[in-house]
Amino acid sequence: MASFSFVHAADLHLGSPFRGLSLKDPAVADRFADATRNAFTVLVTRTLERKADFLVIAGDIYDGEWQDNSVGLFFNREIARLDRAGVPVFVLRGNHDAESVVTKSISLPDNVRSFGTRKPESHALEELGVVLHGQSFADRHVAENLARAYPPPVAGKVNIGVLHTSLTGRPPHADYAPCSLEDLTAKGYDYWALGHVHQYEVVNRDPPVVFPGNLQGRNSRETGEKGAVLVTVEDGRVSGLERLIVDEARFERLELDIGACEDLPGLLATVEDGLAPLARMARGRPVALRLRLHGYSELRPWLLANRSQLADEVQAALDRVGQDVWLEKLELDVADAPGRAPSPLADSSLDIAALLEAAARDPDLGAAASANLAELGRKIPNGALDPARPFGEDLDTLIQEAKAVLAERISGRGR
Repeated sequence: MASFSFVHAADLHLGSPFRGLSLKDPAVADRFADATRNAFTVLVTRTLERKADFLVIAGDIYDGEWQDNSVGLFFNREIARLDRAGVPVFVLRGNHDAESVVTKSISLPDNVRSFGTRKPESHALEELGVVLHGQSFADRHVAENLARAYPPPVAGKVNIGVLHTSLTGRPPHADYAPCSLEDLTAKGYDYWALGHVHQYEVVNRDPPVVFPGNLQGRNSRETGEKGAVLVTVEDGRVSGLERLIVDEARFERLELDIGACEDLPGLLATVEDGLAPLARMARGRPVALRLRLHGYSELRPWLLANRSQLADEVQAALDRVGQDVWLEKLELDVADAPGRAPSPLADSSLDIAALLEAAARDPDLGAAASANLAELGRKIPNGALDPARPFGEDLDTLIQEAKAVLAERISGRGR
């Protein structure tokens, strides 16, 4: 039997907006916004460089209905590079680009072969001795087990199943085209090219059942390196799986316990030490970092009272570690150190803490404050913040932080 290689990708999400990306530098924000398209360009280039015999895209090429034809023209332009090199492309529609969702179209090159939506279809590459089986989504919500209707393997061929599925469930991904691993392995195929889950996962080794993950992280939940998989077949059996990392920008999360930090320089040194491995792994890509500081700390009042300065100090620390590391969001989940004496107030006749506690228990004031916060969130342009929680915390947490801020500022202490 012939030996060959192919690239398995999924979840391109071309046209996906980068909502909620709060970076101070507009030029950096633009780089993240362009990253989804750039990652696909890199994928096509790597497919050509590695001389892969064909490309499989297991769903969600597009993020949804096109605003205009530019996203379709971009996909066509990149796929045409593969067409000129004689590389076939097999595409399957998922929940985001289901037939009922993406209704616009651009004529694609002759190398593109699409799986239909009415029933599973098979496409053969006779010169390679390979057959691909798959079924696209007709609608966004597919509740039935599509894998059960896939045909038996073609004898004497390498059989590849292409499916957009959540398997038995992969939270937080929606439960579409559910099936079990046993449903897939029982088919007798040599490889299952899955899509829908945005994290790389080899679900099974023999036969390989693989989620390649998405090509490009788009928010702080999609962290780490992203890409596709180069699959090598020798004498009719899958002999190798190699990740092709193609993301052009990266999201990372870092959680640090600052309980041992006695002052701001110590805290910043802890940030630098924690970030260094992530910066090395990024290999020069821009990184949007969501940083969570937690633990019991005597620094808590100062941190809460000086959030803006702290954020700038953290960004300066990030600059010292890597040229293209940007603070996407700073989360403070710090508690007062046990036994810490309360901050002295300049006017002991005014019990600010008691007033704030009373305000927190006042249902009318709480309702009014919540309504005002929600209204502010709705006025932020371009959906940059969550309208329900525009400041990232609930009202009770904000009031508790306000108590610490006022106590720190009235005390007149500094760091």
